[in-house]
This record gives sequence, structure tokens and C-alpha cells, in this order.
Amino acid sequence: MNVGIIGSGTMGSGIAQVAATAGCHVKLYDTNQTALDKAKGSLEKILNRLIEKGRIDTDEKNRIQSNISYVDSLKDLADSNLTIEAIIENLDIKKKVFSELESYVADDCIIASNTSSLSIASIAASLEKPERCIGIHFFNPAPLMRLVEVIPAIQTSEDVLQESIETISDWKKVVAVAKDTPGFIVNRVARPFYGEALRIHEEGIADFATIDWSLKTMGGFRMGPFELMDFIGNDVNYTVTETVFTAFYFDPRYKPAFTQKRFSEAGYLGRKSGRGYYDYTEGATNVTPTEDKVLAEKIFNRVLVMLINEAADALFLNIASAEDIDNAMTKGVNYPKGLLAWADEIGIDKCVTALDRLYDEYHEDRYRCSPLLRKMNKNNKIFF
Repeated sequence: MNVGIIGSGTMGSGIAQVAATAGCHVKLYDTNQTALDKAKGSLEKILNRLIEKGRIDTDEKNRIQSNISYVDSLKDLADSNLTIEAIIENLDIKKKVFSELESYVADDCIIASNTSSLSIASIAASLEKPERCIGIHFFNPAPLMRLVEVIPAIQTSEDVLQESIETISDWKKVVAVAKDTPGFIVNRVARPFYGEALRIHEEGIADFATIDWSLKTMGGFRMGPFELMDFIGNDVNYTVTETVFTAFYFDPRYKPAFTQKRFSEAGYLGRKSGRGYYDYTEGATNVTPTEDKVLAEKIFNRVLVMLINEAADALFLNIASAEDIDNAMTKGVNYPKGLLAWADEIGIDKCVTALDRLYDEYHEDRYRCSPLLRKMNKNNKIFF
């Protein structure tokens, strides 16, 4: 298979590595020759590290490298069977690139976007043959993260959907099919992990370190929400939250936090700027968490029940199947358990009670219980 990748940044380069490793002939396109050179050099370092770790040998390294060519003209992607765009999250720019690309590739070439939150239907509308367009959303770093969300637009043909699923599965990835709605599965369901943690902090219940410690100690999360926001970048995470909030017609469940907005405005972006919720400069001293297990359990339970509620609502609105929702969260963002399976484990009734208690306390629509959870509780049902 001939695969064209548009954009040689971290994500585009990672997708190129995945496809090349699977035996595809890949052309990695970028208008910036310096960026292409950087991508080629980064791949060399990555493959050398894999050799050092015993994951691959020199022959495999050479095979992967020989499967990738670096091009600076969109026309060079003309022989592609599949193209995946991984450029800036700007709808107008993506539409312009897709429209030009379509004039070069064959009629049966699938044109995909790696967007994390933009409408696939809007992107598809820029094409003469919108039925060939689909969302294929990898997670960073693409070679390591097992999940790929596949998002058909309302225009996408069934053949294109099935071929995309088969291709990504052949690349040894776990596919989760999602409806074309803001945030798809992961970026929608994960919002409370950040948003509720920020809310807890803004209420003065606990500091950043204590909230992070609570989620890791009680829930088994690899990183706490503030550590993770610092890792992702506060500017990036805030923009996704703001995008989802706006796209859902300002539903209060996705309301951004002023704390994160101010940190972003101040340039406290996290690891990449040297300071975020934590100070990453050399010799810096950060706050030690308050290791109060009673407090930690309250924090963890509040965040968890909000996550479960969001996952249940995604299922209620047919965003994805229960299996795909849980796979998405465990394999896309490394949650310790699938949220719907977690709900079964702790009890649907306890989830409903906890949400109703929050709603009674705050009287905010943010804490409304999903109709699906309430219905399942009434009928004594579980997700799995």
C-alpha cells in the first residue's frame, strides 16, 4: 500500500513510522525542508534506540527507513492509496490542503484527517468526493499508543470505513469507531479528569500535588491531572477544552477553568516552558502532597464518578460502543480500567447517588446524571 502523510511534525512522523513498520511505502510531505530533515534525523535516533533495547535489529531499521521517502510537493502523493493529514488544527487550512490534494490523487484514494476535535463532515465538504473522507485519529506518540479512533463523517462511504478499519488493524493498532461529534471518544470522555480536578482546586479543597497524589494512589492513574496537563501543555489542553465547550453549545459539563486559562496566559505551559502547575527548573522545590487518605478518597471518587458519567452519556448518545469507549480510555490515555467496567465494579447505584448528591449540593447542570445511568440503575442492569 502507498501511504501519503501530510505534515512531518511529531504526529505525522510517528504515523509514517507506524505505516512503514507495517510494510507500507510511505511518502512524508512537508513544505518545510528543514522540518523534513528534522523528521528524518528523529527517526534515525528512534530506531537506534529500539536497536539498543533489542526491539529491532539493523536489517529491520534499514527496512523501515527504506519504506519512507521525504517529499516537499503535494503532487508527489499522487500514487497514494491512503493519505493522512497531520497538520495544524485549523479547519480552513485543512480544507484548502484537502481540496488541492484531491486534484492529484486517484478517485479511490482515501483522504483522512488526524484531527483530534474538528468536524470530519466539515473537512469532507471541501472535497468533490466527500465519501472518500474519514477521520483517523492517532494518539501521541503514535508508534507507542495502541489506540486509533476511526471517525466516519455522515458523507463517508461504508467501503471507506471498512477499508480504513482493516488498514489500521493491519498496522497492529486497536480501532475504536466513533461518531463525528466534538472530541470523538477520548477528548470528550476525558474532560472531567482535568475539569473536575481544576474545580476541586478552585474550591480550595486541595492543592495540585494532593489532587494528583489522590488520583494516582486511590485510582491507579499513571499521572495525576495536573502532571498530565503539564505534560500535554496547558495551552494545548485548554484549547481542546474550549473547543469542546464551544462545539457543545456551551454545555456546562465542559466549561473551561479560569485557573488553566490564567496559567496559559502567563506562559506557564508545563514541561515545555519549564513551569506549569509545577516548577521544572533545575533545583526547584515543589509542594509536597497532603497524604490524607480520607481526603484523597473523596477527591478520587468525585473525579471518577464524573468520568463514568461522561462515558455513560457517550454510550447513551451512540458516540461509540461500550467496548470501544472502554478500549479508548485504557489504550488511548492509559486509564487503569475502562470507565464503564469500573462503573459495574463499584455499582451503578453508587454512581447515581454520588452524582445526585453533587447536583443537590451545587444545583449546576454540570453534575446532571446521565439518563442511561439512571435507567440502568432503575432496571438493575450493568454495562458488561
